[in-house]
Amino acid sequence: MSAMASNHSARYVIGIDLGTTHCVLSYLDKNTAVENPISHILAIAQITAPGNVEEKAQLPSFLYLPHGAEFATQELTLPWLTQSPYLVGVLARELGSKTALRLVSSAKSWLSHTDINPRSAFLPLDSADEVVEKVSPFLASQTYLQHLQAAWDHVFPEHPWIQQDIVITVPASFDPAARALTAEAATSLGVQQLTLLEEPQAALYSWLQSMPETWRQQVKVGDIILVIDVGGGTTDLSLISVVEEQGQLHLTRIAVGDHILLGGDNMDLALAYQVQAKLTEAGHTLQPWQLMALTQTCRMAKEQLLSDVTLQSVPVVVPSRSSQLLGASLRSELTREDIEQILLAGFFPHCHYQDQPQQRARSGLKKLGLPYAQDAGITRHLAAFLSRQKSATEMMGEFIQPTLVLFNGGVFKSSLFSTRVLTILNDWIAHVGGTSARLLGDADLDCAVACGAAYYGYVRQGRGVRIRGGVASSYYVGVESALPAVPGFAPPLQLLCVAPFGMEEGSQIELTQHELGLVVGEPVQFKFFGSNTRRYDEVGILLDTWLPAEIEELPEIQLTLPAEGDHQSGDVVPVHLSSRVTEVGTLALLAVSVAFPQQTWQIELNLRGEKKN
Repeated sequence: MSAMASNHSARYVIGIDLGTTHCVLSYLDKNTAVENPISHILAIAQITAPGNVEEKAQLPSFLYLPHGAEFATQELTLPWLTQSPYLVGVLARELGSKTALRLVSSAKSWLSHTDINPRSAFLPLDSADEVVEKVSPFLASQTYLQHLQAAWDHVFPEHPWIQQDIVITVPASFDPAARALTAEAATSLGVQQLTLLEEPQAALYSWLQSMPETWRQQVKVGDIILVIDVGGGTTDLSLISVVEEQGQLHLTRIAVGDHILLGGDNMDLALAYQVQAKLTEAGHTLQPWQLMALTQTCRMAKEQLLSDVTLQSVPVVVPSRSSQLLGASLRSELTREDIEQILLAGFFPHCHYQDQPQQRARSGLKKLGLPYAQDAGITRHLAAFLSRQKSATEMMGEFIQPTLVLFNGGVFKSSLFSTRVLTILNDWIAHVGGTSARLLGDADLDCAVACGAAYYGYVRQGRGVRIRGGVASSYYVGVESALPAVPGFAPPLQLLCVAPFGMEEGSQIELTQHELGLVVGEPVQFKFFGSNTRRYDEVGILLDTWLPAEIEELPEIQLTLPAEGDHQSGDVVPVHLSSRVTEVGTLALLAVSVAFPQQTWQIELNLRGEKKN
C-alpha cells in the first residue's frame, strides 16, 4: 500500500474500486464518534437511456465514442454536465453491446501492459474507420475517475472530492509503472491526498470492518489467509499471515501472485465462442465486430443465468449493420449447461496441487492485444502460486496450506465457482494430511473492495487493525561486470538488490557499501528486475547467478543523464546508490557522486515508454 500525507482537515475518506468492469465509490466520515463506522456506498448518477438519468451503486467501466448523429438526436445530459465527448457507464455498455467498434473496455488491464505506451490513443482496437478520435487507456481511466468526482461533488458540494482523503485500489500484482499511472490519473484531477491499496487487502479490510468485535475469535496465531480475487480482468492471489506481537494479533501480507490477466472478460469471450459455434453449425458466419458485440451480450446473459437459478437459458442476439435490424439480426441462446461446461470445467478444472499452468509456443507474429494468460485454468494458477510461495512461511511441505479463504470479485457471486475452488483446495490439503481450510464469512462482492478501501483510511488514523505489507516484490538493478571484453559475449551482469520484499512506501535506504560507475552525457540503458518469491534477499546483496523462474526482467529504462559540472559526455562517474520506494509505489534510485555528494542523478522505474531524468 502507498500514500501521500493524510489530510487531517478532510471530512471524508473516499474509497474507490477502479475496476475492470465496474467502478464503486464508498465513503466514511473520519470525524464519526462511532467506534466501528460503516462505509457507505455513493449512488452514482449516470445515463441509462437517452433522456434518462439513474443513480446506481456501480458505474460500469465502459466508455463509448458516439458519432455526431447520436448527439444530435438524443438527450445525453448529466446533472452536472451539458455535454461530453464520451459516454460512460450503463448507456455506454448498452450501446457498445450493439456497436462494439465504438466501445472502450478493459482500460485497467491495458495500464499494466508492458509492451505498449498506455498514453497512446489506440482504443477501441480495430474500430470502424469513422472513429477518428480514439482514446488511451490512461485517458479512459482518468475519465472514469472524473465521472466519480463529478458525482461526489454533485452530492457533497460543501466537501469537494479533491479535498478528501482518496484511497484507490489496485491489483496486488500491479507493477510500479501501473501504480504510477493510476496515481497520476487521480492527481491530474486535483487530488491532494491519495493512497493506493492492494485489492485483496481491501477485501480483507472489508471483512474486518464487518465484524470488528469478533474477528479475533475467528482467526488464531499461525493462520494463513488466502485471498482469491477473480475480477473482470485479473486473477489476484495474496497470502496474509496471522502473527502475535506483544500479546496482540497482527496481520501481515506475505506473498502476492503474478499479474494474471484472467477473469470475467475471458469467460465472456469463451461463452461468445460457444454461441458462435452454434451459429456456425446453423450456417452463419460472424464478422470480428459481431463477435465483439456478442461478447458483451454473453456477459449480460451470463449474469442473468448466475443470478437466477430458475433460468435454464437466455436468448442472445447478434446485431447486424442492415437497415432492417430486427430482421437481419442473428439469434441464439446461452444455456445453463453452457455455463457449467464452459466456465466451470474450463476455468475451474479439477487438477493436482503439483500441476502448473500450461504453456504453448507463441506465434512470431500477433496482433496488438492484451497479454492474456495462456492457460484459462484458474485452479492451476492457484496450485502454482501455492507451490512457488512455499518459502513464505516456516511451514514445511510441498505447498503452502492456507487455513482460511476469502473470496472476492464478481465471478464468485455464484457459489458454483467458490464451492468448486474451495473443494479443490481442500482436496489438495487432504492429500498431504493437512486440515481443511475454512471460508471467511459472506461479503458483498460488488462493494467489498471499495468499502474496505474507505475503512483503510479510517484505520490509517490509528484505529482498528492494520495489515502490514510494503512492496510485494524484491527489486534489483543490473550492474555490468568490469571484466575484460570477450569477442562474441556480452559482459556478465550482476543483480544488485535495491529494494527488498516488504520495504515500506516512503522509506529510503543508502547503499554506500557499493561504489559503482555511472555513465553520463550519452544514452544508456538501465535494466531492472523483480521477484515475488525471493523475499529474503537483503538490500545491497549482489547476485552473480539466479533462476529465471525466480526473477523477472522488467521494462528497461533508456535515458541520458546530464554531464554536470566538470564531467564530459561519456564520463564514468564514481557513485553510490540510494533507493527509495515512493508514496505511490514506484522505485526511485538516486546516484550520489562519491567525490561531490551534492551532485546527484535520479533514475526512476516509472512510466513505460517515457524517458525520465
